[in-house]
This record gives sequence, C-alpha cells and structure tokens, in this order.
Amino acid sequence: MKMAFVGKGGSGKTTLAALVARHLAAAATPAALLAIDADINQHLAAALGISEDEAVLLPSLGDHLDKIKEYLRGDNPRISSAAAMVKTTPPGQGSRLLRVDEPNPIYDALVRPVGGVRLAVTGPFATEDLGVACYHSKVGAVELLLNHLVDGPGEYVVVDMTAGADSFASGLFTRFDATFLVCEPTLRSVGVYRQYIGYARDFGVRVHVIGNKIDDESDVSFLRDHVGDDLLTWISRSGFVRAAERGAPQPIGELEAANRQALDRIRSTVDGVSKDWPRYTAQAVEFHLRNAQAWGNARSGEDLAAQVDPAFVLGPQRLELARHH
Repeated sequence: MKMAFVGKGGSGKTTLAALVARHLAAAATPAALLAIDADINQHLAAALGISEDEAVLLPSLGDHLDKIKEYLRGDNPRISSAAAMVKTTPPGQGSRLLRVDEPNPIYDALVRPVGGVRLAVTGPFATEDLGVACYHSKVGAVELLLNHLVDGPGEYVVVDMTAGADSFASGLFTRFDATFLVCEPTLRSVGVYRQYIGYARDFGVRVHVIGNKIDDESDVSFLRDHVGDDLLTWISRSGFVRAAERGAPQPIGELEAANRQALDRIRSTVDGVSKDWPRYTAQAVEFHLRNAQAWGNARSGEDLAAQVDPAFVLGPQRLELARHH
C-alpha cells in the first residue's frame, strides 16, 4: 500500500510519517517498506533519527532524474528517449517496473537505511535552482517511481509530501491508496484540511484526518466538530516525540501505548483498502495527457500522448508477464 502524509506546515506530518515508518519496520513481522521524503524541507531523515549534517549527505532522487528515466524506460517502444520522458509518463509494454523491496539499480544508488527504514529523498531546493527552477521537477522523480511501482500485500510506501495544498501542483496526490492529513486542533490547520479535501474529492481521493498535538478531549471535540467522520485517530502530546526532537530518539517500542494504538489504526486502515489498478492506471494517463497539452509537447517537441499504451494496466499481472518474457 502507498500512503501519503500531508498537512499544514508545522502540523507534524513529517513526525507522523516517521512514526508510522518506524512502527511498520519494527513490527513482529517487519513490513517490506520504502519511505520517501517528497517535501521541499527534507526533514524525514532527521525525524528517523540521524543528524541534519548526515541527512544532507544522502543521495537525492532529483539529482539523478535522467538515470531514473533511463532505467524505467527499459525498451518501451513508445518512448523515444529518456529525455522525452516527463514526470507523468506512464509505464507501458517494455517499461521496467519496481517492487517495494526487490533490488534494482535505482534503489542501489539512491535508497539508504536510516533508523531501520529504507529511505529515498527528493533532495533540497538548491541555491542554483532559485529563480530558475521549479521544485516540482524534482518531485517528478517520486511521481515516476510511483507510476512504475507494483506493491503487494504486506508491502508499504510511506511518503512525506509537501505542506498544504501544494501537493496538487502535479498528479502525485492521486498515487496513494490512503492519504493521511495531519491536523492540529486549530482553525488554520482545519483550513488546510478544507482546502485539501476540496481538491481531493474531485478525484475520488479519500482523506483520513490524524489529529496531532492533542492535549485533552476538548481538542478531539474541536476536530470532530470541523472534520466529522474524516477524523480517524489522534496522537497525544508525546514525551517520546519531544525527546526525539531534542536529539535523543528512543526505540519505537517506548512510544506511549495510546499513540501506538493510533499507529495500529493507521496501518489497519491502509490494509483495509482494496486495490484498484485499472483506476490507478487511468488516473496516471489522465494527468499525463493534461501535462502533455499544458507544457510537455512544447517542451519535448513530441506528441507525448503517443507514450500512452492503451492496452497496459499496471498491477501484479504485469510482473508475471515480465517474468515469463
């Protein structure tokens, strides 16, 4: 299952993404797991337990976009070159597909173990990008990976997304089986929730709200009044989290019992989602055609609609076909 963590800046979405990833990795039967930091602020590595100085040394997806494209293109005859691939290019016959934990050159080069979790980072917005580049071009590496990734039972991808409604600058927000919006009991945080669901529900994206920094029942009541049944669970103010933020992380088993139960609820919610590979593929194609008309055709000098393989549906059956060929 692929899950996204979104919310207002400062709401704790990165903290929640890290807690869920560590919880999954430390389970009695550890999950096949990949965490991805797709936030411009790039704090997930630190939230998983390494220093900011160590985090900046991690290889970044955004700096290796050409290599990612070249690998994923494979021998797909509809894609003329890696340069012709854009962030929304969907897979087709001949494309290379990814599994969550199956070795491949992309993972070898760009995924590193951090705090017991396999992590890939988009990379920071560099000084040379200022005024001339769009951060979404870097996040495009994540969209390409998710468009080519087939996840199965007991396999999870945890993605820390950009803050607020900025996620809607691409089709990336449709690439998840579950979207968790982390919401503080404040009007500003609830405002981001309302903005987010206004976009998400137009595309059938179900948003589950995770209350964070909860002190008492009045905080829970406030969130229920504003988000209703979308409130899935909540995380109380945590000495465990506070210690980690002060540079003294503890084993995930030391997390408060009530907060561990909230993480269990998040996992069970994800596990209860039914996969819909035809819809997943159709949405990828829809956003690819939108981007092709808006800017992709002009930039590439090609009709990028020709990259769409109309007979191709992503899913486990494609892995079986690839193995037999």
